[in-house]
Order: sequence, then structure tokens, then C-alpha cells
Amino acid sequence: MPKILVTGGAGYIGSHACLDLFQKGFTPIAYDDLSNGHAQFAKWGPLEIGDVRDRKRLDEVLAKHKPVAIIHFAARIEISESVRNPIDCYDNNVGGTISLLRSALAAGIDKIVFSSTCATYGVPSSIPICESHPQAPINPYGRSKLIVEQILKDLDQYRGFRHVILRYFNAAGADPEGRIGEWHSPETHAIPLAIEAALGRRSHFQVFGTDYDTRDGTCLRDFVHVLDLADAHTRAIEHLLSGGSSLAINLGTGDGTTVKELLQSVERVLGKSFDIRYGPRREGDAPSLLADNTLAKRMIGWLPRHDLTSIIDTAWNWHAR
Repeated sequence: MPKILVTGGAGYIGSHACLDLFQKGFTPIAYDDLSNGHAQFAKWGPLEIGDVRDRKRLDEVLAKHKPVAIIHFAARIEISESVRNPIDCYDNNVGGTISLLRSALAAGIDKIVFSSTCATYGVPSSIPICESHPQAPINPYGRSKLIVEQILKDLDQYRGFRHVILRYFNAAGADPEGRIGEWHSPETHAIPLAIEAALGRRSHFQVFGTDYDTRDGTCLRDFVHVLDLADAHTRAIEHLLSGGSSLAINLGTGDGTTVKELLQSVERVLGKSFDIRYGPRREGDAPSLLADNTLAKRMIGWLPRHDLTSIIDTAWNWHAR
């Protein structure tokens, strides 16, 4: 079974990617410092504990396992945290990636799938967003990911180091069997926050902004099931291993949901109502983010298979446990 190094492999999306890789004949090597990941999520291959900024540790792990390619998730992902602490964001997301790429080059690895984000587009001038849309991020998180994208493009051009950049939209949902799911501390993502409010684990759900140019004034987002994202990462690895050229593609459903609509769906699926409070906008949030996923379908044969109800159902199954 070909080995794939998965940085951040004990985290939310990374652990689901490891599950998908295993199911499709790969051995995932989860590399994680466990600052946001969980050791018990590394169920489908070895867990190597380490920081992506630790070049010596990376060299040891690559020499030990000899992976054929890398999937790179490890990053600071919270927009609000990046606004509060830009240096920490750049240190981890850019500095950590440079350390990883140095180790990969030294080990003779020349293929990587990079976890990027729709936040690189900033405030879109047109909806849905296609890959040729100008990239003008409005927060340090998005800028850190865009810097890494450019590094990868330079490595491809000058060193033949091929990549697939996956710009995904709002990851949500969980493994339907409840083995792994979304587990952040503190939690900042909309669906688990709404479920926690419905379960009485928090007093209310806070909506940030009601005056956006959307159909009900709240932010519009493209929620995509984490298992669909995991499938795309495996397809991207297969694309590179079969000799495919470097790509940058969007991962989203193309169906937009406002925050108000999301909360109504959570109440409907769970059969529970909860306190919802409305406040001012939050710095760094774009009004609308909606994917054009045509390129993903054409280049790696990816098609999202889970709708919003499935996303909420599987998330509820995980959080209720």
C-alpha cells in the first residue's frame, strides 16, 4: 500500500482524509502536533507526533516511512485568530510549509496536495466563484494560504515539484459511523455551535451581521461534507501519482446557504429550537462565498454527494455522542 504523509492527519478534515485514503488502498501516515488534533483520530495508519516547523523531526519521519506524496493540512485555520495574531498565523502556515517543503525536497518527494481555502478570493466580485477569479484575501489567514499557493507554483515552474491546490469552502459534517468528527477547542464553526446550542451546552447561537447584501442579510456560505472533501484529496493524490499536471481547484457544492437558513435547517433536522442572538459584523468575513466546481468535476472527476441535511445529520450524530 503506497504511503502518504498527511500533516494535520489527526485533525478534523485530515482524519477523514486518512479514512478515505485507507479505504482506497493507501497507508496514511498522520503527522500532527496534537495542538488541534486528537491522537484517537489516527485510526487508519501510524501517528507521528511533531510540528511542521520542526525540520529535524520531519526528516526523521520521511526517512522512516518513505511516503510517495504529501497531503498538507497542518495550519492555523481560524480567521478571527489570524486577525488577532497575524504573526502566529504566518509563522505556522507559511513558515511551517516552507519547513515541510525543504524536507520533502531533501527526501526526493515531488508531489503534494495542499489544503487551501476560498478565503484567498476575498470579497468576490462575481458568484459563483471560479478558479480564475482574482485572489485578494481580506484577512491574514487567507493571505497566508495565498503565499503558500505562490510558493508551490514557483516550485512547479522551477523544480518540477507538482501540486494540487484545493480551495475548499465550508467543511462540515462527520463520519456517518461516528468514529471521528468535528472537535475543536474552542469551537468556532457554525454547525457544531448551533448543535451545541440545541443540546444546551451553550446559552445561544451568535449571528454576526444582518445587513449583508444577501437574500436575508446574513452571510451566505457553501457547506460541503467533510467526506466529500476527503474523497477529493484522494482523487488529487491519484491524479499526481498518475503523472497529472499541477492544478488549483475549488471544492464546494455550488449551493449557497445563509446563516439564517442554516439555523432553520438545524432546528428542523434536530427537532429542537434554541436561542439565536444577532449582533454586528465580524471583521474578516466576506458577505458571500459560493463555489463553481466545474473544474473539479472535469479534472479529478469529483462530485459532492452529500446535501445539507446529510451534513447536519452526521454532525448531530457525532456531537450527540
